[in-house]
Amino acid sequence: MIALFTDFGGDGPYLGQLNSVLAQHAPNEIIINLLSDAPIFQPKESAYILAALERDFPKNSIFLCIIDPGVGSDRLPIVLDVDGKIFIGPDNGVLSIVLRRGLNVSAKEIKWRPDKLSTSFHGRDLFAPIAAMIATGKSFEWKTLALESLAGIDWPDDLNSIIYIDYYGNAMTGVRAHNLQWSDQIKCAGKLFSYASTFSNVEIGKAFWYENANGLVEIAVNQGNASTLGIKVGDPISILETK
Repeated sequence: MIALFTDFGGDGPYLGQLNSVLAQHAPNEIIINLLSDAPIFQPKESAYILAALERDFPKNSIFLCIIDPGVGSDRLPIVLDVDGKIFIGPDNGVLSIVLRRGLNVSAKEIKWRPDKLSTSFHGRDLFAPIAAMIATGKSFEWKTLALESLAGIDWPDDLNSIIYIDYYGNAMTGVRAHNLQWSDQIKCAGKLFSYASTFSNVEIGKAFWYENANGLVEIAVNQGNASTLGIKVGDPISILETK
């Protein structure tokens, strides 16, 4: 399958154009809209979301990852093979965390170019055709890249900040929950949050932190919206250990 991971949003023509290219050049492939509202222009936060979401996909899945504020610049278009999964996107760090957490990893610079390449929509004109070529077994021109040369290679294993706020207002962090104790507290936007295993374990309207379904620390309000507490993407968090 081909999974789309973008900051395009649900409205407008951009997802439709990606799907059109894939339908033309890889008509038998399953297309999954994995995430279309990744943090706009923020490959760093997006990198930790991608790493959390891709883990349950099978080998041979292809991830078309378009968070590309540097489109049209000299940033490289790349393809990663991470433990048998393929990741396609710009070399701006958005693929760096899946790379770091992989065991068997290789990287390629995409040297192929279409006859017509817009300066502002490489997702449609360059990356989507490459995804289709890989899905259908077609070759393209490429060059091997050294892993240590890629953007974001020095980013931390976990990101102590808010990386995404979902439809319900739950605030996802870049911290994997298995690194914390249930007795730890999270501080964000000047407020402290204690652990609960799920929403129904706290009173309606109460804020808490928990391990979300993708293994990340998340701040939520039972039947409420954590963003109303002044929390936004990019806000730092502190982990207060209780001994």
